[in-house]
Amino acid sequence: MKYIKKNKIVALALVCLFFTSCKMLAPVSAIEKQPVPESYAVSKDTLNSAKIKWKDFFKDKNLDNLIDIALKNNIELAVTLQEIEIARNDVRVKKGLLLPSVNAVAAAGVDKVGRYTSTGAGDASTEITPGNEVPEVLQDFMLGLKATWELDIWKKLRNSKKAAYSRYLGTVEGKNFVVTNLVAEIANSYYELVALDNQLDIVKETIALQKNALEIVKVQKEAARVTELAVKKFEAEVLNSQSREYEILQQIKENENKINFLLARFPQPIVRDKTSFMAEIPQQIQAGIPSQLLINRPDIKQAELELFAAKCDVKAAQAEFYPSFTISGGVGFNAFKTSYLFTTPESLIYNLVGDLTAPLINRNAIKAEFNKANAMQLQAMYEYQKSILNGYVEVSNELSNISNLEQFYTLKNKEVQALTTAIAISNDLFKSSRVDYFEVLMTQRDALESKLELIETKKNQLIAVTNIYKALGGGWN
Repeated sequence: MKYIKKNKIVALALVCLFFTSCKMLAPVSAIEKQPVPESYAVSKDTLNSAKIKWKDFFKDKNLDNLIDIALKNNIELAVTLQEIEIARNDVRVKKGLLLPSVNAVAAAGVDKVGRYTSTGAGDASTEITPGNEVPEVLQDFMLGLKATWELDIWKKLRNSKKAAYSRYLGTVEGKNFVVTNLVAEIANSYYELVALDNQLDIVKETIALQKNALEIVKVQKEAARVTELAVKKFEAEVLNSQSREYEILQQIKENENKINFLLARFPQPIVRDKTSFMAEIPQQIQAGIPSQLLINRPDIKQAELELFAAKCDVKAAQAEFYPSFTISGGVGFNAFKTSYLFTTPESLIYNLVGDLTAPLINRNAIKAEFNKANAMQLQAMYEYQKSILNGYVEVSNELSNISNLEQFYTLKNKEVQALTTAIAISNDLFKSSRVDYFEVLMTQRDALESKLELIETKKNQLIAVTNIYKALGGGWN
């Protein structure tokens, strides 16, 4: 009776502990999500350029070829693919924990017990078979199977598997995000390279014009119409343009090497077409509506999956407080002599055990893990909200950038045309001594700067289109 009473008290204590744990542990309440704006502007057109595949989005075949090579060879992308493989195997591990663990066991040993022990005294008076006593040195052979299985009563293992699977899907979206950034980076670097090619041509043309003007000034000096000061001023201007030429050549080399690095290859010339750069019209972009960012942007989808995984981790950590039930068992053959090993039923052995365990002493450690999981869930929620806000801001900025660059390019193009005409006028007036040489120099300098800025603006237009394509979630498919 006493024994039964004690067992009842222990059982009651375990039940009380269980319900106390359930009441005390509760996941943090979800953070209220901020509503996504209905549109970026007045228009609510649902057409979205992010749906266009990158091979259809970019029209330059040389650029397409570079992107193809990068997607096959890029080192960062290769690292990301291994992260996917790691996550995939983690899912397999978590899935395996839900199934029984079965192991094959083979053992052999020898045992010699003291004669004056209870076991030795018992063996000495025992006959294995009629007339055959138990040997003093007893061998032991065993062959069988052992199995253990934790019953997932509180869904701890299932939630761990869900978390692992969600993170695996997150790594896939992470790979897509890397692809999106890689495609955009190669495209932007390509446009920078082609823009530098065009700037180099402009500088060379300007040098030729400046050298021609220098020769005119030298002739006028011989005729005593200008001084040596004018000659030196024109010489300095030629030298300044020539130094700029080498500066651009260095920038071209660095951009080529940057692209080669993204393609995971050693430096080599980049095949490109610079002739149609200034005539290229930036592609029209349909931004769609902000809610489409949740579907199209890989980084937002990855953050959402990480949030779901964190919620599953909290549930799994909460289940650590609850009792766990494990079934273990084994079956096989056991004998002191190999000739008897498969003799049945005499050598047949089996066992079946059910264990119910609950944490009592180390509850603080388990509580700390639970609080950690809660904090990581909050962190994942904030990261998710940040990714949505960041996506919206990026699209909004690039839409404004595209609109302003269009106006800027129109005005800058008119400026270039005016200054090009001014160069011819200033040269004619200078030949007839109707303007000072300084005006000729300033006109040439202004024309050079405006032409370089026009090329820079065209480059920025093309880069802005690429950036908004990336911001909308395009480029990974």
